[in-house]
Amino acid sequence: MTRTNARFARLAGGLAAAAAVLVGCSAATDPAAVGGSSAAESPLDADAAHNDADIAFAREMIPHHQGALMMAEGAIDRASDSRVVTLAERIEAAQSPEIDLMAGWLEEWGEPLPESGHMDGMDGMDGMDGMDGMDGMDGMDHGSGAMGSDMGMGQMPAAGPEFDRRWLEAMVEHHEGAVEMAQTEVEDGRDPAVIDLARAISQTQTREIEEMEQLLTELGG
Repeated sequence: MTRTNARFARLAGGLAAAAAVLVGCSAATDPAAVGGSSAAESPLDADAAHNDADIAFAREMIPHHQGALMMAEGAIDRASDSRVVTLAERIEAAQSPEIDLMAGWLEEWGEPLPESGHMDGMDGMDGMDGMDGMDGMDGMDHGSGAMGSDMGMGQMPAAGPEFDRRWLEAMVEHHEGAVEMAQTEVEDGRDPAVIDLARAISQTQTREIEEMEQLLTELGG
C-alpha cells in the first residue's frame, strides 16, 4: 500500500468511527429510540385516570375522618393527660385538610359526596358529655369508612384518666380501620395523587397507633 493510500484508509476509518458516534448520540437523545415513544405519548398518561377504587377510597375515608374529628374534639375538651390532648390536636390538624382534599377530588370527578348523616348533627355537642350522641353510630362497619360497633363510645367516661384510656383504645381501633382502607387503595387504586395520600395516611396512622399503644402502657391501659 502506498503512503497516499494509507492516508485515505486512515481517513475512511476515522469518518466511519465519527459516524458511529453520531448515530449513538442520536439514539440516546431520541425518545423514540430510547423508550419507543415521546413523553407526550407515554402510556403513563393513560394510567393517570382514576378508577372505582379511588372513588370508593375517597367516599369512605371522608366519613371515617369525620368520625376521627369528632373523637379528637372530645379528647381536646376532656382528656386529662396533656399527651392525649396533643395527639388529638395533631389528628384534627392532619385529617381536616385531607377531608377537603378528598371532597375536591370527588367534585372534580363528578362523583357525589358521601352523606355525613348523623355526624353533621354532632357539631353542637357540648363537650361530648358521656359521648352519648355517638350511640347512633353503633353497628356501623368501620371497614366501610365509619366507626366500628365495638368502640363503646356511648359508654365513654365524661373526663379523667379513664376517659384517656378508653379514648386511646377507641382511636387505635379507628386508626386500624383507616390503615386497612389505605392499604386497599394502594393496592387497587390508579390515581397517583390518591395513592400518595393513602400511603401517607397509612404511614402516619401506623405511627400514631404505636404512639397510642405506648401511652396506654404508660397509663396502665
